[in-house]
Amino acid sequence: MVARLIVMIGYDGIELVDVASVTTGFDHANQQGADPTYEVVFATPMGRPVRCDSGLELSGQHRIDRMDGPIDTLVVSGGRGHAAAAANPRFVSQVLRLAGLSRRVASVCTGASVLAATGLLDHRRATTHWHYAGQLAARYPRVNVDPAPIFIRDGAVATSGGVTAALDLTLAFIEEDHGAELARRVAMGMVAYLKRPGNQAQVSLFNRIPRSDQALVRRVIDHVISNLTGDLSVPRLAALAGVSERHLSRLFVEHVGRTPSRLVRDARLEAASQLLTGSREPVAAIARRCGFTSAESLRQAFVAWAGVSPSQFRSRAAGRDPGP
Repeated sequence: MVARLIVMIGYDGIELVDVASVTTGFDHANQQGADPTYEVVFATPMGRPVRCDSGLELSGQHRIDRMDGPIDTLVVSGGRGHAAAAANPRFVSQVLRLAGLSRRVASVCTGASVLAATGLLDHRRATTHWHYAGQLAARYPRVNVDPAPIFIRDGAVATSGGVTAALDLTLAFIEEDHGAELARRVAMGMVAYLKRPGNQAQVSLFNRIPRSDQALVRRVIDHVISNLTGDLSVPRLAALAGVSERHLSRLFVEHVGRTPSRLVRDARLEAASQLLTGSREPVAAIARRCGFTSAESLRQAFVAWAGVSPSQFRSRAAGRDPGP
């Protein structure tokens, strides 16, 4: 059976992890018995070596202008050189030509700028690294930029968020081509979280919370994150910190931008969302693990937080019809 041709597009200023996440993911799929296998090639302008953001150089295997189809998957890498690449009309025209020869097209991280320059993202939902989403939206107003998801599929075109989100998109491609079991084995072989759903946020609450210089606030936040099933009421947290409830709330609003009770709620709900998409545990068990008194209390909080019930959220993440 003919191998599926994967063409990874590089240019000066690419991010090495963007390239490696994709190429290594498909290579591991071959090692795990993908049939048909993947043939992964790295194409660059004139086939010359390109310099990565880190200073390392990658040798080009093929010239972009001499590549031909059919191509199974065309992937444009991201990196700090994305703006210069997107502003190069010859490079952009070659990417557009190859896209027309491809079954599916994808970008990693800021590689979305190159796809946007080709017009392939016009009137499509797309994502990129959250830090560059505003720039992408301003430069290409016909693109519906959503900075939150890890990756977005819109028809035959996919875009992914920053850096390691490339692996999540690659696992999704492998599952689409060969099924969930092969994707699971690849994720295990790469010691990766098993196929985070595309709608999972790029930036977790636990990363968004500012690491305050206020030692008391830091101590309370660390306690909340590591004790989701415990008593995290404001009186209990205030007693732990040795301050009044009013003073604790004032410190949290000043240093974290939310009240202690809001932080507890958001932390528990985010943990629940990760378990809903990353495990098969019943909703009632997830509710207990995340500090909710019952499945119904989780359901009510989740609907207010995400707009859907936990079961609907899980079904949508798995690509199933969530029902009414």
